[in-house]
Amino acid sequence: MIRTALVLFLVAAVAVTAMALTGEPGHASLTWLGWRVDTTAAAAALITLFSALAATMGWKLVLWLIEAPKRAARARAESRRKQGMEVLARGYLAVAAGDGSEARRLARKAVDLAEDAPVLTRVLAAQAAEAAGDTAAAKAAYTAMLGFPDMRLAGLKGLMHAAQAEGDETGALRHAQAAYGLARTARWAWRALLEHRLEAGDWAAALDLVQGAQERKIVPPLVADRTRAALLAASAARMETSADPRQQAQALEFAQQAVKLKPDFAPGVVMAARLLAADGKASRAASVLESAWKASPHPALWLAYRDLKTNETPKARAARLMSLVQLNPSARESRILRIEQALLAGDPVAARAAARLLDAEAPTARFAGLMSRVAYANGDADEARAWIARGVGAPQEADWSDLDPEGHAFAYTREDWTRLVATYGETGELIHPRFERSERTISDLPELPLSYTDHGDQASFLKAAESGAGLIPVPDDPGAPDYADPVGETPPPPPPNARRTPGARRRLANGPRAAK
Repeated sequence: MIRTALVLFLVAAVAVTAMALTGEPGHASLTWLGWRVDTTAAAAALITLFSALAATMGWKLVLWLIEAPKRAARARAESRRKQGMEVLARGYLAVAAGDGSEARRLARKAVDLAEDAPVLTRVLAAQAAEAAGDTAAAKAAYTAMLGFPDMRLAGLKGLMHAAQAEGDETGALRHAQAAYGLARTARWAWRALLEHRLEAGDWAAALDLVQGAQERKIVPPLVADRTRAALLAASAARMETSADPRQQAQALEFAQQAVKLKPDFAPGVVMAARLLAADGKASRAASVLESAWKASPHPALWLAYRDLKTNETPKARAARLMSLVQLNPSARESRILRIEQALLAGDPVAARAAARLLDAEAPTARFAGLMSRVAYANGDADEARAWIARGVGAPQEADWSDLDPEGHAFAYTREDWTRLVATYGETGELIHPRFERSERTISDLPELPLSYTDHGDQASFLKAAESGAGLIPVPDDPGAPDYADPVGETPPPPPPNARRTPGARRRLANGPRAAK
């Protein structure tokens, strides 16, 4: 206001001065209490403006003096508030650093200094008690928060963590349920409830919870779809082995829903294809597998695709597998399948050419076994044995480990499904429980004769091959016997002139089996 008055005074002074300099100063006369004052109009105007300015400044001075005590009080309160905020900040830093004793000291000090921030001081007191390991004090502090609407959610979360630390799962679940009902966007409460239902194997309740989270917009649609797809696959896996036809029909419906949500989710796709094939819908099963192969190839997919038909010749099967390769030719699994297809078609030269695309890879046991079969098919038994020797100490492949020694895909336990739902829902990545547990998988390394075959004479070698002597089994050969263990066991030599046994078909990806 003072600055405004000064501006007006200066403007008026300039105007009066300009008027006086024009030679027309004017005349002003004032008579008051017997006094008469005669002066120019310009001077009268300047005197009036100066008097008004002086009066204004005087009034402001009087007000400033009157309000001096209040200003002093406000300054002290502001200083105290700043000290309180500083103490709170230091207290939270002490909690973050794990210094419980310092955090509790600062929390007590903050109670006196930060009187206008009761929420922050209560939270600091509770967290300081936790950092100091005083569970009783922490629970008391969190319980006290429940009486304040703005602090109730934080109190429930603290009580849930305290109950979990004490192993009280029932209490933790009760607090999470209360928080989930209190706030529509409490992701931590939803997550706690979901984990509880997963651990209990209650897939139906978990599905309802995920649906509710999507409606509340607690989780993004992508996370919700992935989680639901995994849960539906887990539900189908549980019902698949049931003798009740209604349960089997429900398993098929769940598997198809999982594929609809995530067409590239290999466990759900393989299960849906298996159930569809068992229901006489092989064409639909093939379509599901082909769509998944385009998006994300997995060895279990082509094995399931191979086993959709059981009454075809090796060449017809090789042609059908080639159509799968062409859907995603640049993928590593497609390049591997191209080699398998060439071996099945009886074209070792094409198999060798396709194998060159994988030569730069670090050898795994599966890769070494594949290269061994290629070498043997091309008449080089010594190279085949060299590849087997390399494969004995080579690492396993995570995706290949999803098949057990009997060839069943994704035979997960309930605990495995629980982890899969949580991991796949959040990240979109598959876990490999068998790989993590170092469990046996399908043998990667083929079985060769113990004695070397003299193949210096190509004609003799071809004659032996035609007679069936010394041939190694290949996994996609309908008459192949089981592989030998790659490590720790020496396979017995095949009998001379070994022949395929009719009906000894080995199914790798089909057929339900109870999870181990």
